[in-house]
Amino acid sequence: MYPEITTEELQERLENGEKLNLVDVREQDEWEAGHIGEARLIPLSEIQERADEFSRDGEQVYIICRSGGRSGKACEFLQAGGLSVVNVKGGMLAWQGDVVQGA
Repeated sequence: MYPEITTEELQERLENGEKLNLVDVREQDEWEAGHIGEARLIPLSEIQERADEFSRDGEQVYIICRSGGRSGKACEFLQAGGLSVVNVKGGMLAWQGDVVQGA
């Protein structure tokens, strides 16, 4: 199993200036409708072919999606590949912070 963090905890850490490796695994259209400014987009549908884009230096990768389901699948896949991952519980549906719209 992988560790989890609430959206409130994530927001607090970002507001405190922590540099987190945050990856949004939703699809492009969902991303454009609103995403966390510090996140980068790697859709779940592209995780396997883009797995080499993830750092293997032990840095935790925080994974978010719409509700927590796709991010959980991404966490399982990436953790099996040796990455240190954290699932963001509740996803963007639970996120109360600022969002950026567009690509």
